[in-house]
Amino acid sequence: MTAARRPSGVGPTRPAGPTSTEPVDPLRRASARAEWDRLEEVLIHRPGVEMFFGLLEPYAFLYERAFRAEEAAREHAELERALAREGVRVRRLLHLAIEIGARQPELIERVRSQILRLVRYTGPRSMVTAARASLRRNLAEFDGETLFQILLLRPSVHLARRPGTRVIFPRVDLDTPLANLYFLRDQQALARTGFVLGRMSKPQRRPEPRLTGALLRAWGAPVVAEVRAPGTFEGGDFLPMGDFALLGTGDRTNASGVRQLLAAPLGFDEVAVVAQPAHPAIPGNDPDPMIDMHLDTYLNVPGDGLVVGCPPLLDRARTEVYRRTSRGTMVRVGPARSLSDYLASRRFEVLPISTVEQMSYASNFLCVRDRRIVAVEVAAGVDRVVRGLAASARRNPHRYGALLALVRRERGRLRADGGFFPRTTAVRDRGIEVVPLRLEEITGGYGGAHCMTCVTRRRVNDA
Repeated sequence: MTAARRPSGVGPTRPAGPTSTEPVDPLRRASARAEWDRLEEVLIHRPGVEMFFGLLEPYAFLYERAFRAEEAAREHAELERALAREGVRVRRLLHLAIEIGARQPELIERVRSQILRLVRYTGPRSMVTAARASLRRNLAEFDGETLFQILLLRPSVHLARRPGTRVIFPRVDLDTPLANLYFLRDQQALARTGFVLGRMSKPQRRPEPRLTGALLRAWGAPVVAEVRAPGTFEGGDFLPMGDFALLGTGDRTNASGVRQLLAAPLGFDEVAVVAQPAHPAIPGNDPDPMIDMHLDTYLNVPGDGLVVGCPPLLDRARTEVYRRTSRGTMVRVGPARSLSDYLASRRFEVLPISTVEQMSYASNFLCVRDRRIVAVEVAAGVDRVVRGLAASARRNPHRYGALLALVRRERGRLRADGGFFPRTTAVRDRGIEVVPLRLEEITGGYGGAHCMTCVTRRRVNDA
């Protein structure tokens, strides 16, 4: 299965590909057969002011840590440029929304109706009545970007009058701004047959797939399934692998979500369901979601027949295999086994990464073609990750003390032995070409290049 090796190292600069300023077209060919097939098109969301509100309380907004927003936005722009240089067509969610709205006025009318329900006014009755009437009139004047920002920030206004002419104190409240929207992998997943719309595990993120799903449908993208309550499913838990697919389950994708995906027409006759593992350096058997939130935080695919993963987690990830019967239903076959064993049975080699590399987003790269990846420069951010773990260990030494000791040993060994992923001998020996990016700030939201991109089309390599 393994493809022929190619020259290794940092990839050359390539001509810029198409950008999101091109006219919108329907996604009739939206498909992803395998993570290593040539990446043709992605959708991204450039973070804006909504990220700032997430930084005011990172824990509540599901961020890993605080970070510098301006630098994070610059890093995201560099990710966009790097993908364009690779010949990938990059669309921004905002631009797509504006283009669709220009072509489908009825969609804009639905957005205006939603905004009338979303934006609330409180205060004296006469002022509230006047404010609602003003919003209804003014909505026709709002451009597409303004409407989009309202959906992102979800504002409401409390009005208070004081003596004097036009002395009014408007207090604006935001109902959980969509601070995580730039992790555009999670709201949906692209399978062989089209998109599966997710349902986010955390209520802070529930509005996101409603927004992205509406745009994908309006775009003309094939939507083959939508996960409904009580199910949850997030796109970081799904990896198309050619003849089969991997589906993670745990904190973000639950058993109901798994059942719904197994019943969906994804285009795969075998699906391996992988339970979120606990790291052996953490006491007990409860997984820590900030160590391995999604499947793609500890496993990823740089090429045909090759995966990158963290062995302590792969060895403990319980995997159940489902195959399609002649009647079209998916049934479980064989006993549960480790993810390591399952990958070996499918003839995939594991390129191992250490725990400290895994926690520093080594596996959260994006494959742009067979054995060519856009990856986080682990060396640039590893010290910050270790400092964050050290702070957790001070608060809870019983839970994190052994893990901290482990990653400190690994960091020292890797520095002495020649470096961190992706600049390692193991990467070069396997013919993996790397486009490295310094994503030191934006990864503070908990995710790398893979998490920040919604794949909208991959082309089969031999097509």
